[in-house]
Amino acid sequence: MKRTIKKVAVLGSGVMGSRIAAHFAGIGLQVLLLDIAPTELSAAEQSKGLSLDHPAVRNRIVNEALATAVKSNPSPVYTQDVVKRIKTGNFSDNMKDIAAADWIIEVVVERLDVKQSVFTEVEKYRKPGTLITSNTSGIPIHLMAQERTDDFKRHFCGTHFFNPPRYLRLLEIIPTPYTDPEVVDFLMHYGDLYLGKRTVLAKDTPAFIANRIGVFSIMSIFKLVDQLGLSIDEVDALTGPVIGRPKSATFRTADVVGIDTLVKVAQGVAGNCPQDEAKEIFAVPAWLEKLVANKWLGDKTGQGFFKKLSGGKDKEILVLNRSSLEYEPRTKPRFPSLDAAKPIEDLKTRLKMLVSAPDKAGEFYRQFHYHLFSYISNRIPEISDDIYRVDDAMKAGFGWEIGAFETWDVVGVAQTVDKMKAAGFTPAAWVEEMISNGATSFYKVQDGKQLYYDVASKTYKPVPGAETFVILKNYGDKVVWKNSVCTTYDIGDDVLGLEWNTKMNSIGGEVLEGVQKSIAIAEEKFKGLVIANDGPNFSAGANVGMIFMYAIEQEYDELDLAIRMFQNAMMRVRYSSIPVVVAPHGLCLGGGCEMNLHSDKVCAAAETYIGLVELGVGLIPGGGGTKEFVLRAADDMHEDEPETVTLKSRFFNIATAKVATSAFEAFDIGILRKGQDEVVMNQERRIAEARKSVVELFDQGYVMPVQRTDIKVMGRSALGALYAGINGMWRSNYATDHDAKVARKLAYVMCGGDLSEPTKVSEQYLLDLEREAFLSLCGEKKTLERIQSVLKTGKPLRN
Repeated sequence: MKRTIKKVAVLGSGVMGSRIAAHFAGIGLQVLLLDIAPTELSAAEQSKGLSLDHPAVRNRIVNEALATAVKSNPSPVYTQDVVKRIKTGNFSDNMKDIAAADWIIEVVVERLDVKQSVFTEVEKYRKPGTLITSNTSGIPIHLMAQERTDDFKRHFCGTHFFNPPRYLRLLEIIPTPYTDPEVVDFLMHYGDLYLGKRTVLAKDTPAFIANRIGVFSIMSIFKLVDQLGLSIDEVDALTGPVIGRPKSATFRTADVVGIDTLVKVAQGVAGNCPQDEAKEIFAVPAWLEKLVANKWLGDKTGQGFFKKLSGGKDKEILVLNRSSLEYEPRTKPRFPSLDAAKPIEDLKTRLKMLVSAPDKAGEFYRQFHYHLFSYISNRIPEISDDIYRVDDAMKAGFGWEIGAFETWDVVGVAQTVDKMKAAGFTPAAWVEEMISNGATSFYKVQDGKQLYYDVASKTYKPVPGAETFVILKNYGDKVVWKNSVCTTYDIGDDVLGLEWNTKMNSIGGEVLEGVQKSIAIAEEKFKGLVIANDGPNFSAGANVGMIFMYAIEQEYDELDLAIRMFQNAMMRVRYSSIPVVVAPHGLCLGGGCEMNLHSDKVCAAAETYIGLVELGVGLIPGGGGTKEFVLRAADDMHEDEPETVTLKSRFFNIATAKVATSAFEAFDIGILRKGQDEVVMNQERRIAEARKSVVELFDQGYVMPVQRTDIKVMGRSALGALYAGINGMWRSNYATDHDAKVARKLAYVMCGGDLSEPTKVSEQYLLDLEREAFLSLCGEKKTLERIQSVLKTGKPLRN
């Protein structure tokens, strides 16, 4: 059966419901969002003389919930205009409207009786064949399907989104024994391709996959805190980015999720999994019970493991002392192994070092991983038949950079099993059988494909669906060229792939060499080049440390040469005999943005945060970004509007260091090109899409563009208007003196200099102006102070 989703009905407008509705609207669907009608008037409604029958009253709950969601930070929508695709209503008046929906999603309160009553109403209006799913995180899916019609049962399953749905990429699909396999296959595919999710097939077991493993992980850490005498600050330092976990680490994550929610899931597993060999780990410690009793539940109540004190210029954050239950000033933990590990860029190398460290931190890592490895091995096949689904769930749902079985591979499976057993931990029997049969890892790469160990067949099998993804690290046996930071791979279809590995993927001389060399090789032997990476971010921009070093030592000739190299590399991206396609994701700032601006096509992940941010460090875009905005402004000028309108808009985007909060917004601010660039919802698909685009451009008869010499610049006629705008921002205290100085330099370049009349100029003319302005700003004391602040603290300085 061919299924098309045009309209979705979301039943329940709470935190999850309203945000799920927003995500569906964000991908272009019409959404019906319903909730209960109020039973009492609010004070405001009473003062207006409204009755319970008034339409504004009947939809008050759903409208307020949606408004709150849309205003929340981070935003649940890609752009604000998608909200108009959401129609609101209430269960009493509008349940009949679900008849037009292709997919109905239930997101009401976590009570089986309430869900069953909603489904009874749904059956009155739902058309046969319509998908019907529940977003429950804890109620067994099969219990909700009982007493429903056969058609309902065949089209019903669990679809567990993680909060916030736009950003957390996990979607667990949980079928019942009655669910039609076609429905499961459709949801797995649709969630991946259209919703941008990593869809994971889960069994109908308590807490499914991610919460079962994630909450075990947190609860086992709580036990280790007592056992090893660690503080909250120490644990969060040990369990954050240093081991490839989110900044929120352990205790901060608990505050965000809600301590009561964490306790509820733990108690649910302990009560519903009597055969779980580690169920005592889920027992809630006394100090945690006290927090729940005190209603210190985390962010939702204003305090949990951390408490933010408002007042004064800076908000102080206190941390809970678990022994006294008093809040204290935070302390910076010190562990020798942690200090030694932080400079190590490669996560796998860092993990090996930390797990073998002789200090207290090393003991924590060993105990924690032994707990984790034992637990995940014993959950196969209870919660999943396949190890890769467990890893996928943890990476997409809890933000782990590498999964638990992948981590086990990193530290060595066989040697770790021996150490686990010596320390009193018992891995599942199938792991020891795997080792005895000669299999030394859970994963391996063969011919560019990732294989996983299949427990049932005792053989390695390709990870399903992996053929639609391109993972650069899997092409390690097809390296065409490399230097100390860059690697160029043959990624198939006669296409090269270039990635680099530097801190925050910043761009320096060796990266520029990699760009030039990769294009040269592609021109000689391949159809084209994809520039991308598998890391957390595309690029945070140019290497400002190098810029600062040259500037502080007044090595202006070296600095001029470095800027020319950057400009030349970006122009090479634009002007080569083969198509160059860039596939960004995550942060894509400054020089990273400029690389995208010069590409033949951009295949951007939906979650791409892209912009020219150089003004924040007292500079202007110097790698061709300013030139490119001038060129595009000239091309976008319309005869029926003032010639400065598009230029002024682009000027202020750079002058305010505007960053698009999604790839969709990047079209609105002129970074991505309508009709030329594209958004890829699932970021894991973007490199494969970029490779496909390279082949298409090549097969269409790609011809190298000719450098532009016809760019219309406005000279003095626009310069005065831009200076007036800068002066207005300065007078209104939106801009400091130095902000205004940098902005005037930017305006001068974007107007083509102090020209007496509009003139047509070349790209090189604008690049020269751009470089001169950049160099002059590198000699400004306040610019150097800003760069130094970013290098030392990671934060820009307003001076």
